[in-house]
Amino acid sequence: MKKLMIYGATGYTGRMAAEWAKASGLDFEIAGRNQQRLAVLAEQLGVPFRVFEAGPEAEKFLKGFNVLLNFAGPFVKTADPLMCACINVGVDYLDITAEINIYRLAERLGVEAAKAGVMLLPGVGWDVVPTDCLAVHVAQRVERPQALSIALQVPGSMSRGSAISVSEIIGAGLLARVDGELVATPNAQPQHFDFGDGPVLCVPLSFGDLVTAWHSTGIPNIAMFVHIAGDAFAQGDLSQLPDGPTSEERDAHRARAVAEVTGADGTVARSVIETVNGYSYTPLAAIEAARRILNGERRPGFETPARLFGGGLAESIAGTTITDL
Repeated sequence: MKKLMIYGATGYTGRMAAEWAKASGLDFEIAGRNQQRLAVLAEQLGVPFRVFEAGPEAEKFLKGFNVLLNFAGPFVKTADPLMCACINVGVDYLDITAEINIYRLAERLGVEAAKAGVMLLPGVGWDVVPTDCLAVHVAQRVERPQALSIALQVPGSMSRGSAISVSEIIGAGLLARVDGELVATPNAQPQHFDFGDGPVLCVPLSFGDLVTAWHSTGIPNIAMFVHIAGDAFAQGDLSQLPDGPTSEERDAHRARAVAEVTGADGTVARSVIETVNGYSYTPLAAIEAARRILNGERRPGFETPARLFGGGLAESIAGTTITDL
């Protein structure tokens, strides 16, 4: 049986993923930087653990594994060294980031990874799995799609890790894909999108879909937006935030995204995807992606969820629906 390593397994989302990997019968070990927390979780799950930093030393710990699933954010600190380590030892790399610069990094390393027979697949959680599959779905509804807008709805509170990652996304500046190229769009304006309950104002933000949707659909013009509801985007000292919402809080807030595609003849198609809460969705989607890769669904180089697995991946997670508007 092929083997999975879950790195950052003692974090908020990593722990849920490790528990789901155990329930799914996968052969895996957990890893991270905190020996005490890893030892406790490893005993609870009945699996081995490894302690190492996301740096050059990672290579020796990755030998003997087939897939690394990285939950250790902010990914600006862990993705580069772990991708490079995976390329050097022949291990497929997955993570759950929304940080756009990590997708640009994976894109740049794609040729080197392909030569090494390694796959780089960032974004196997929410938002990218649902939105990537949604983009493919909507693109098929028009002739010669030319423009794509994706808007996310972020309800409820945000985990500490997500809040820190969002600060990295904001730091990357406002970007859009124009005629196939990523360009700075500092003057991008908010727009209204309808998630099913009437139009709401959404602000531009540079999520990883600016990279993944381009590869998955080939649409040359792509813009990203987000609707911030309630206290989703925290302010102040992010290190003081709780690990993440409780299970009751997650159950109270489902997640939605809308995609709008314009065809060459001006035809516009819109669809909405609705899922369980993003924090509940991510471990399920990430472990499902890892399971499929361990079973041989893989392609060396940089990949996206919808291009690798097909547009049906998002709906394979229970509670997911796509509605055409």
